[in-house]
Amino acid sequence: MSTQLILALDVPTREEARPLLTQLQGSLPWVKVGLQMFTAYGPDWVREVADLGFKVFLDLKLHDIPNTVAKSVESLSALPIGMLTLHTAGGRAMMAAAQQAQAQIKPDLQLLGVTVLTSMDATSLDEIGCGSNAATQVSRLAHLGIDAGLSGFVCSPLEVGMLRQALPANTQLVTPGMRPAGADIGDQSRIMTPSYAARAGSTHIVVGRSILKAPYPAAAAQAIMAELKI
Repeated sequence: MSTQLILALDVPTREEARPLLTQLQGSLPWVKVGLQMFTAYGPDWVREVADLGFKVFLDLKLHDIPNTVAKSVESLSALPIGMLTLHTAGGRAMMAAAQQAQAQIKPDLQLLGVTVLTSMDATSLDEIGCGSNAATQVSRLAHLGIDAGLSGFVCSPLEVGMLRQALPANTQLVTPGMRPAGADIGDQSRIMTPSYAARAGSTHIVVGRSILKAPYPAAAAQAIMAELKI
């Protein structure tokens, strides 16, 4: 299985993002546009990234009542995006409504259920009333997502092996919290190296700072992609 690299374009302005994307053209296939950039620049920024030749992973983590999320999926399906996130904590009905809207409007769009954020640990989960540990909560929410019709999830590399064994073989597993060996962990609590995630069964990994802050971003991206060829 080939694991693909996604750049987390977590920069504050498009003026900062544009030269980075220009440098990275041809070096990696996917770019993740998150809530910060989408809130600032909207759909036009998504189109601009796609026009540069990148596949777009739109990471908005939708979470609302079923009808609102379904209508949001319909609206966003007009954009040139290949992946879109929603929170599995929204429940079975919300996920099913989103999946049905996606299947009717844009069958090739991959909906990804976010289980437990990689910034959260056992203490964080306990504070919001989840008495289980991260692995148990991830498993519970992923199985709920499968029951609701989802076929892809965002998960920590520490849980990807468990999910690869427990979920259908064609399930897409997108893994953030990636840091090449020796890199600073930043605000992530549950992280691992790209090669580990690839061996564990990730279909895609998400890397931000290790590429964005590198002296030569294209070379950093290519080094990570070489590491993924297991």
